Amino acid sequence: MMSGGGYTSIDNQNVSGSVPAVSGSEHVSVKFTDSNLQTFPPAEARGKITGGFRPPSDADDTFSKPANGSSEESQPSGWMRNFMIAAYKPYFDVDTSDVLGRIKESLFPFKVSFMETTASNPDLYGPFWICTTLIFVAASIGTFVTYLAHKFQKKEWDYDINLVTWSAGLFYGYVTLVPLGLYIVLKYFSAPLGLVQLWCLYGYSLFIFIPALCLSIVPVEIFRWVIVGIAGFMSACFVSLNLRSHISSAGERWFLIVVGIFLLQLGLAVILKFYFFTVTV
Repeated sequence: MMSGGGYTSIDNQNVSGSVPAVSGSEHVSVKFTDSNLQTFPPAEARGKITGGFRPPSDADDTFSKPANGSSEESQPSGWMRNFMIAAYKPYFDVDTSDVLGRIKESLFPFKVSFMETTASNPDLYGPFWICTTLIFVAASIGTFVTYLAHKFQKKEWDYDINLVTWSAGLFYGYVTLVPLGLYIVLKYFSAPLGLVQLWCLYGYSLFIFIPALCLSIVPVEIFRWVIVGIAGFMSACFVSLNLRSHISSAGERWFLIVVGIFLLQLGLAVILKFYFFTVTV
């Protein structure tokens, strides 16, 4: 390069870039955080619907805390938790195969395996829908039977709305209060069973009355008595035989408790016959 009439030599240097090169001894490493992607369903999930709650494993621990030990600081504790919907979520954690399997077992009263099958996962889903179905089946068929009886005799007929309310009180009340009373009695005799287990047992024991009520539409009085009697006997055997082995530890009075359970279930069948299928015109 010429500068002021002379020549100044410049060393041949690499000036091709404006960013200095990084020395080879230094390395730049970039760290990436681990991904939070999860497999579906999560490995720790339990149950068929939710992994956060499970029914109690202890037969007498009716409303226990979640099995996975998850913290519920925002949820009420103690008895206040029983008034929260989340406390009953695990008792609806069943699928169609579970419900159908338990209904099938209720139709075979001498098999005596229902309590062992449902010990780890008693549900209230099946009992609720069985009772709800019974309410409308009993009210509708009872109404239809009285309608036919009045038409055959050419008499005026009026619909009785009290059949719906009365059947709702009967079935919901029976499946709630009778197991509750039995739970208190067994607690007193030091032979406790979980309250939800008893609700589950009694709820499924009523399923046999659904086909029995449907068959009672046949206008033959003897046939109705036979159908209701068979249904009541099967339901009573299902409850009493499944509870017999658990109640036997209650001492010498266990036999009286089993007999009382059997007679109460038969009494329910008799009430159904007299109230819904005894036609007065």
